[in-house]
Amino acid sequence: MSSPGEVGSETPVVFIVDDDVSVRESLELLILSAGWRSESFASAEDFLARSRIDSPSCLVLDVSLPNLNGLDLQTRIVDRTDMPIIFITGHGDVPTSVQAMKAGAAEFLTKPFSDEVLLNAIRQAMERSRTALAHEAEFRARRDCYASLTPREREIMALVVSGLLNKQIAFELG
Repeated sequence: MSSPGEVGSETPVVFIVDDDVSVRESLELLILSAGWRSESFASAEDFLARSRIDSPSCLVLDVSLPNLNGLDLQTRIVDRTDMPIIFITGHGDVPTSVQAMKAGAAEFLTKPFSDEVLLNAIRQAMERSRTALAHEAEFRARRDCYASLTPREREIMALVVSGLLNKQIAFELG
C-alpha cells in the first residue's frame, strides 16, 4: 500500500471520451470491475472543462467525435504526459493510427476488441502515468530546492555544475 503523499496513492482514474452512450456505459462497467475509477464524457469539450488531477490516469478516447475529434483533443493535451491516451475507433485506418501513435498515443485499438486487450492497454498506460507523475514530483522537489538557494549559492552551484573543482571555484570567485 502506498503511503500518503506518495505519487500514485489514489485509485487510478480512467477517463472515457466517446459520443456513444452505450460504449461509455460498457467501458465504465469494465473499468470499475478492474478496480479503477472512471469518469466519462460525451465530447472532447466536456473533457477539456474537467480540471487536471494529480493521480495516475489515462484517457480512453474515441477518434470520431463531433466538433473536436480525438486527434484534435490529443494535440490540445500533448503536454499532459502523465495521462497516456488509448485510442478506440470503429473505423480506423493506417494514416490515422500512425498520426495518433506519432503524437504519443499509448495504444490504438480498432473495435471490436476484447476486454482483456483494453485492460492490458490500461494497465500499461497506468504504469506510464505513475512514472511520469514520479518524474514531475522529483522535478518539482529539485526546483524547490534550487529556489531556496541564496544568489551566492546559485552562483557557486553554476560553477560546480560546469565541472570546476573547489580550488577553481575559489579562484574564480576570489
